[in-house]
Amino acid sequence: MQRQILHYSKTLRTFTSHHIITPLPTHQFQTQKLQFFHSPNHNTSISPIGSPTRVQKLIASQQDPLLAKQIFDYASTLPNFRHTYSTYLILVLKLGRSKHFTLLDQIIIRLKNDPSYKITHTLFTYLIRVYGEADLPEKALKMFYTMMQFNLKPLTKHLNCILEILVSHRNYVRPAFDLFRDAHKHGVIANTRSYNVLMRAFCLNGDVSIAYMLFNKMFKRDVLPDIESYRILMQALCRRNQVNGAVDLLEDMLNKGFVPDSLTYTTLLNSLCRKKKLREAYKLLCRMKVKGCNPDILHYNTVILGFCREGRAHDACKVIDDMHVNGCLPNLVSYRTLVTGLCHMGMFDEAKTYMEQMLGKGFSPHFAVINALVKGFCNVGRTEEACEVLTKSLEHGEAPHTDTWMNVIPIICEDEGQKISEAIDEIRKIEIKGHTRIVDAGIGLENYLIRKIRAKSRAF
Repeated sequence: MQRQILHYSKTLRTFTSHHIITPLPTHQFQTQKLQFFHSPNHNTSISPIGSPTRVQKLIASQQDPLLAKQIFDYASTLPNFRHTYSTYLILVLKLGRSKHFTLLDQIIIRLKNDPSYKITHTLFTYLIRVYGEADLPEKALKMFYTMMQFNLKPLTKHLNCILEILVSHRNYVRPAFDLFRDAHKHGVIANTRSYNVLMRAFCLNGDVSIAYMLFNKMFKRDVLPDIESYRILMQALCRRNQVNGAVDLLEDMLNKGFVPDSLTYTTLLNSLCRKKKLREAYKLLCRMKVKGCNPDILHYNTVILGFCREGRAHDACKVIDDMHVNGCLPNLVSYRTLVTGLCHMGMFDEAKTYMEQMLGKGFSPHFAVINALVKGFCNVGRTEEACEVLTKSLEHGEAPHTDTWMNVIPIICEDEGQKISEAIDEIRKIEIKGHTRIVDAGIGLENYLIRKIRAKSRAF
């Protein structure tokens, strides 16, 4: 064993008198080792390899877990040497994370058979974590009962950690529930987090009735639910399109003095908008601030999108106004959604106003937004306004799509005898060459079109 350690000594780190760790070649390691052993200041009555603390640091510094195990085993064979408990913990983590579970089991057995060590809950916290990371739910579950073999009562945090590991596997939801149900028999009291873990698992599995049963049992067992408890059930009800039940839970929360968080409101607003209950969604948005939760940009955009999808963009404009009053500034998504919705309703003047606001604040409209507005003006014969939209977008460095030009050019060129296909081909060629060329060429072409419009209007 000593030869094996010396074979790997190039990777070992020895401690100088100032405890600075430096890698040494094999011959230097052997020389310094002999000097250390025969030093008159060295206390050989402790151990010829050094103090347990030094061995602990040496093992902790090893990147190779097998080499760390060899150092551990070699030190264990020396007379009058006893590893620290921390050394065991370090080795447990190293072997567990490298998935050397057979060697890990040997370490656990050694600890169990040595009554001089006082086993703590930390050991099992590490083991549960290691088995969870290794995707071994069965072994993690076994640790709950193994702790009692070491005369340790599992703590609630161990129960919760094991439950989370188990429910992450669909086939272990039922064993998780069995463990939760029997935990009190071993003196382990489930807390709010324990209930939340199982409620979420059953909701995701479609067993909302069992989740509701657990929720109601919390009150009977004097376990106070938290905001997450309510949100788990709300999200499950919303996924099942039972938005009225979710709203009832919100009222129950408020009546019990809870302040719903931002995510809870987001869940409800999304569900209300999908169910086309826009009036209720807007009322909920207005109530948020009164109930202690300021609406953020996500809440406002959710309602704006809901109104625009249902052809109520004029109501979405009211939401934009509310945002300014409440100190929440519209963002790119707000403006894009609103302008597109207004265009679909034929409210082109209002759409043009909001697009100008959008550009003035430095936001970049999607080419589809520009196209919708230009196409809308062209369809109602307002070509000059369509060209103004193009001008604004080009001035801000936004290059319209080819389809946008195709909406404008036929109207301008219909009486000029110019071949539209040739003009479109020229635009396509320019678009391939880069953004700057698009803008420069676009402005020139747009000015040309405006001159033609004005010349045509003077002719009439």
